[in-house]
Amino acid sequence: MFYGEYIHTLDRKGRLILPARFREVAKANFIDKFFVTRGLEQCLFMFSEEEWKLQEQKLKALSFTKQQARIFNRLYFSGAQEIVPDKQGRILLPLYLKEFAQIKKEVVFVGVANRIEIWAKDKWFEFYNNSRQIFEEISEKIMEV
Repeated sequence: MFYGEYIHTLDRKGRLILPARFREVAKANFIDKFFVTRGLEQCLFMFSEEEWKLQEQKLKALSFTKQQARIFNRLYFSGAQEIVPDKQGRILLPLYLKEFAQIKKEVVFVGVANRIEIWAKDKWFEFYNNSRQIFEEISEKIMEV
């Protein structure tokens, strides 16, 4: 559903505008609300409400008697914020999420099928440059022919 890579800048009020392509996808799929939370590799995960509920069900099914499940769920859900873009497609991220992702001015929106990732621009390019060399190696390990 969400694909591509888009560089954007926080406006003077600290808002981000969703990429036009993501706004089109949201409109076509009747998505008017998102959930944003702490992601992995220091990015933010952004899900449609429908996808968020699916993820929530999977994570709620983890045994709360397992310490790693408790820790993950606490950090993941405590960071969650409901986000409704305004009419121009602008969103305002809470300070604690911007601090987590080290977002200062420029961000990269990355479409990852069922979610959007929001990265500080420098963190995205660091991740990309460190990971692209092993892309083929990873594909051989995780893909079945």
